[in-house]
Amino acid sequence: MSRRLAALVRKEFLQVLRDPSSIAIAFLLPAALLLLFGYGVSMDAKDLRLGIVIEQPSAEAASLAGAFQGSRYFAPRLYCTRHRAEADLQAQLLDGVLVLRSDFAARLKGEGDAQVQLIVNGVDANNARLMEGYVRGSWQTWLQRELSARALDLPQPVELQPRIWFNPDLRSRDYLVPGLVAINMTLVGALLTALVMAREWERGTLEALMVTPVTLRELLIGKTLPYFVLGMGGMGVSVAMAVWQFGVPLRGSFWVLLACSALFLLVALGMGLLISVVARNQFVAGMVAIVTTFLPAFLLSGFLFDIDSMPALVRLVTHLVAARYFIAILQSLFLAGDLWGVILPNALALAAMAVIFFALARRRLHKRLE
Repeated sequence: MSRRLAALVRKEFLQVLRDPSSIAIAFLLPAALLLLFGYGVSMDAKDLRLGIVIEQPSAEAASLAGAFQGSRYFAPRLYCTRHRAEADLQAQLLDGVLVLRSDFAARLKGEGDAQVQLIVNGVDANNARLMEGYVRGSWQTWLQRELSARALDLPQPVELQPRIWFNPDLRSRDYLVPGLVAINMTLVGALLTALVMAREWERGTLEALMVTPVTLRELLIGKTLPYFVLGMGGMGVSVAMAVWQFGVPLRGSFWVLLACSALFLLVALGMGLLISVVARNQFVAGMVAIVTTFLPAFLLSGFLFDIDSMPALVRLVTHLVAARYFIAILQSLFLAGDLWGVILPNALALAAMAVIFFALARRRLHKRLE
C-alpha cells in the first residue's frame, strides 16, 4: 500500500511540475491578489474633498476652517459663495459642502447656538456616512476647544470616551489582508483539485488507474496530498506578505494558525475533489469551482461585507460557506490573539465540513466506468 501511494503522489507531483499553471495558481496568484487588495483596495476615508463656504469672513470661521485643513481626513477647499460650491458638488469635484452662514460668528458669540450646514454626496452611501461622522467629530472637537479657550463649559450630561480594540489605527488593510488568506486558499485548494479527476477523465488515463490494485482511499490521498502541500506553501507566502509586506500584526500563535489553515485547506480540497469527481470535464469543473467556492467565499464570508447586515435568508446561507469560519479565525489570530471562544467552534465546523466533503467524494468515486 505504501509503495502504491508513494507512486501516486510522485506521479501527481510530476504532473504539477510539468504544468506551470498549477505553480502560478498556488504561489503567483495569491501574491498578486495580496498586492492588489493590499495597495489598491482601501475602505479608509482619507483626503475627503470638503468644500467650506464662508459667507462672512471672521476669526471663528477661519479657526473652524483651519481645523479641517489640519486634519488628515480632509482635503478642504474654501469658497465664498454657496452656489459655486454646490456646482462643484454636482460636478463630483467635491464629496461634501460645509456652509458657515453669514451670522455664524455673531450667533456663536451671542446666543451660542451657531449652526453649520453639511451637504453630502450620497451616491456612495459608505463614503457619505464616513464624511458625516468625520465632520461631526471635527466640529465637536473644535467647539470644545473654542469654549475651553473662553473659559466656558459645554454642557455634557454624558461624556463619551471611545476605546478601539484590536485595530486602533482603523486600517482597513489590517482587516482585508487576513481575509485574503482564506480567499487564496479557497482558490488554490478548490480550483486545482477540481481539475484533477476531470483531467484524468479527459485524457483517458483514469481507466488505466482503475485496473490497477490501487484502492479508492489511496487514489483520494494520492490526488490531494500534492495539492495540500501546494496550498500550505501558498498560505505561507500569504502570511509572510501580510506580516512583513503590509505590516499586519499576528498576535496569535503561528502554530494555531498553521493547524487551522490545514483544516480549512482540507475542506477546500474536499470541495474541489467532489466537483472533480462529478464533473468529468476540466472547463465545467473549473467553472463550477469558481461559482460554488470562490464567489461565495468572496461575497458571503464576511471578507468584504458584514454578515450581520445581510438579510436573514442570506445569513442562513453563509453557514454553508467554509470561508466564513476560517475568516473569523484569521481575524481573531491576526488582530486579537488566541481567542479560543472564537477559534474552537469555527474549527469544529471546519472539521465537520471536511469529513462531509471527503465522504461525499468517496461515495461518488467508483472503480468502474458507468
